[in-house]
Amino acid sequence: MIRVLHMIASLDVGGSQTVMMNIYRNIDREKIQFDFVIDHPKEDYFAAEIRSLGGRVYTMPAFHGTNAGEIKRDWNNFFYTHPEYHILHSHTRSYASLYLPVAKAHGVKTIIHSHSTSTGGGVKGAVKAVMQLPLRHQADVLMACSLDAGEWLYGKRACRSERFILLPNGIDTGRFVLAPGTRERYRRELGLEGRYVIGNVGRFYDVKNHTFLLDVFQKIHAREPEAMLLLVGVGPLQQQMAQKAVELGVAEQVIMTGNRTDVPELLGAMDVFAFPSLWEGLPMTVVEAQAAGLPCVLSDTITKEVDVSPLVEYLPLGDAEQWADALLTRRARLDVSKNIARAGFDIRSSVKRLTELYTRLDREAQS
Repeated sequence: MIRVLHMIASLDVGGSQTVMMNIYRNIDREKIQFDFVIDHPKEDYFAAEIRSLGGRVYTMPAFHGTNAGEIKRDWNNFFYTHPEYHILHSHTRSYASLYLPVAKAHGVKTIIHSHSTSTGGGVKGAVKAVMQLPLRHQADVLMACSLDAGEWLYGKRACRSERFILLPNGIDTGRFVLAPGTRERYRRELGLEGRYVIGNVGRFYDVKNHTFLLDVFQKIHAREPEAMLLLVGVGPLQQQMAQKAVELGVAEQVIMTGNRTDVPELLGAMDVFAFPSLWEGLPMTVVEAQAAGLPCVLSDTITKEVDVSPLVEYLPLGDAEQWADALLTRRARLDVSKNIARAGFDIRSSVKRLTELYTRLDREAQS
């Protein structure tokens, strides 16, 4: 059996975590097993499931700017005591340049995986950008969820090399085909019967732009008082957004579900999907929303690689009235599962490609 070590920072519900859990659930675990390294041990939403599937979870110290020596030492000790790992697949990029060379010194094949197109702003973002520059030279494999995410982290030249692999975020489209009556049951349980429901799935962070979404919803509510906003996710800005909903006079029309494992059913309860993020790598939730048949209104900062069906419309950020118009008029659901599969977002394609890659790298590491 090949054991692949994934460095993923946290096991909270997020884009990269959900991507890898989808793959983990569908890969042949008698041949390939996933183990995980995290540096935020309290964010462990998926930890119990990982252990139930035969995986292990390790904790390492997080980088805080002055402990580079500690990071290198602890990773060196880890590989001394765990020679069973021949592959390190890192989804953390901010300080991966510290531990990728350590892994390579132990003969471990390395993959760096870009899931985003920004480090954020300020001094912290600038430091991350500098620390990420060596990654394109250090890793054996440069992977990205989209071409935009790849070119942002590695540069265009590296993305034309043989080391670059484009791996779209795969989903199990069958999970989004709901049993008869499921939509009605969920809408009844959530108090959404007879309502027009605008939905969003995403953690409450600045990048997800919930503050603008609430401004848009206020415009929608003024025109259609029975409309509801369904927000799925958690995050540090959740309370702030709840307070803003109160200030805008729409608190009774906004439902915040928290983290949920029944996202396909919640998408089924929605009428339209709003996604005004400031930036993304390749947002899997947009692909999932299309798999659920939902019309999707996205910010024009989102990669066009998720535009795989007639359900998608892009809009610039800033004009809340324009967004309200779009969200109130795009009401036709469609079955676009074939479009999603043709675009390479089917989980079976992702699993097949990763299985072949891990098998090759394991063989090379041991040769």
